Amino acid sequence: MRKFVPALACVLSLFVLFATARSGNSFASQGNGDQVVKHGGKIESRYDGFTYETLMRLKKMKVQCSSFRDSFDYKNYCVSIDVTLHCPGTQLNFVRDVSLQVIFETKDWGLRHPVDQRELSVVADGETFRLGKMQLITQKDEPMKEMMIETFETTIPYKVFKKMASAATVQVQVGKSGVEFRDKNILALRDLDSRVLTPTGTQ
Repeated sequence: MRKFVPALACVLSLFVLFATARSGNSFASQGNGDQVVKHGGKIESRYDGFTYETLMRLKKMKVQCSSFRDSFDYKNYCVSIDVTLHCPGTQLNFVRDVSLQVIFETKDWGLRHPVDQRELSVVADGETFRLGKMQLITQKDEPMKEMMIETFETTIPYKVFKKMASAATVQVQVGKSGVEFRDKNILALRDLDSRVLTPTGTQ
């Protein structure tokens, strides 16, 4: 019972924080309270009791297919992003850092990104950020797998994420593979960032 009370208090405090963030979110619908946003992305929020942080995540969202500015141009080559904001504790006012995943999917197994082609660069409204090498997330091999999927992940500063969310144009490049975000992708980042609460008196 003693362990249950703090856990319940934590859940209730998060519920109040999420409700406050949603009420001030211009992207959310004002009708039945369901999370419906114009960009079509899916955003979820939860508290991680193992890392003691609140996670606000834009789940895997497709950016483009066959729109890479390199020597490859395959109709079955697609890229998606997955973004998570890490807020220490049970608050939504401060983001420690941001996890960014870039996912490549293709039927051509010869298009893997070698170790020397995993450097991440982001261009937001013409400003370039070189963010170092991304880590390939190991996935279990599946027999007779039709698609080759590479999921790269790295941690970026929150200030870089805010630049991306507020920009009119955003481009992401991993090695030689570059892609430009669509308007709905930028709107999704903006929606995610809008859930970070701004302290009263700082606007």
